[in-house]
Amino acid sequence: MRITTRAETGRGAIERTGAECWVGTPARLATLRGALDSVAVACWLLGAARGSSEELRALHSTRLELFLTQAIDTTMRGFVYESAGVTVAPGILAAGERIVRTAAERSSIPVAFLQADVEEPDAWQADARAAVGRLLAGEPG
Repeated sequence: MRITTRAETGRGAIERTGAECWVGTPARLATLRGALDSVAVACWLLGAARGSSEELRALHSTRLELFLTQAIDTTMRGFVYESAGVTVAPGILAAGERIVRTAAERSSIPVAFLQADVEEPDAWQADARAAVGRLLAGEPG
């Protein structure tokens, strides 16, 4: 598993989970390009992202759409989108979900939508693992 963080300060917490750390940010998608090497399922888990309303809107619209466009030319064969959150307005997440559905239909990429409450970590983690597992097994998201 590879997890991205926007700053080097996040590396320790990620590596303690046993995951590989990649430093990059969706604000500069070129920094994430290498993170997709040999990835089967990519996850856009930004329902609890922090930033200005403009930054959050961009993460779930233009940044998301461009990421999906670039990811199609990689080994990615499934995509999980967190379509619920505590810091992002529901309307922004709904628009993001529409973008993901459109990209998935256009490119025949299976998707899953994570709607668990991030403030209930055990349930959120179980739902995230199940979504990835279904996509890896070739089941509908």
